[in-house]
Amino acid sequence: MTIIASLLRAAELPDSPTARLDAELLLAAALGKSRSYLHTWPEKIVSSESALIFADYLQRRRAGEPVAYILGQQGFWNLDLEVAPHTLIPRPDTELLVETALQLLPATPANVLDLGTGSGAIALALASERAAWQVTAVDRVLEAVALAERNRQRLALDNVTVLNSHWFSALADHRFDLIISNPPYIAAGDVHLAEGDVRFEPESALVAGPDGLDDIRQIVAAAPQHLNPEAWLMLEHGYDQGAPVRDLLQGAGFTQVESRKDLGAHERITLGRLPC
Repeated sequence: MTIIASLLRAAELPDSPTARLDAELLLAAALGKSRSYLHTWPEKIVSSESALIFADYLQRRRAGEPVAYILGQQGFWNLDLEVAPHTLIPRPDTELLVETALQLLPATPANVLDLGTGSGAIALALASERAAWQVTAVDRVLEAVALAERNRQRLALDNVTVLNSHWFSALADHRFDLIISNPPYIAAGDVHLAEGDVRFEPESALVAGPDGLDDIRQIVAAAPQHLNPEAWLMLEHGYDQGAPVRDLLQGAGFTQVESRKDLGAHERITLGRLPC
């Protein structure tokens, strides 16, 4: 007979910086229980079926597959989201976009656009906090659009509209009070693309030209035609891209341009305001 405590002791994930957490998440999922159950009932017997599922999960994790993809879910802000390999895994640093957006605009009616929504994480987090906002979430990948829509429906957030669009291509002359995006921003050939969880994520959602700024350039150039006067543009970017992104925003006529730091004290987002 195999018990919970022995399964966790036997789990070996040497390449993961969060090995114990990973093992607990995978075992809890295999059992259909919460992580707290593992600590409350460490001597509970595990069925052979659950043990086999756990063994499969561990094998996939040892091969480098992210826990979020193995389980098909990831927490972001105060939401539990379905995720899949055709979208990025939502990360805690991206919550800085949500936090800053909630600071910028009041809880009164506003039109907000999330470019490259992926799983819908940013758009759905904003909509969950601001019932008066109308949030449009777009992505050029049809599978991502379907995924974001499933998350929207499951969370019953009727103030979000999910559309298939390559950046602004399907938005005609619609204008917004805030445009927010976590676009691709890694340089082609960056060594980090061959490391860790990133190996399993879609390159199209990660890479943006020789310096990682191609998509940000497109967004900054086109955004003024889709912003109301005094509206904001906010972008996530690489830890060393704050200065060039500020230059791009200022060059496009944005004012009040500033960068803000993530949990690791790196400049992670940059924002600017369209003048009157």
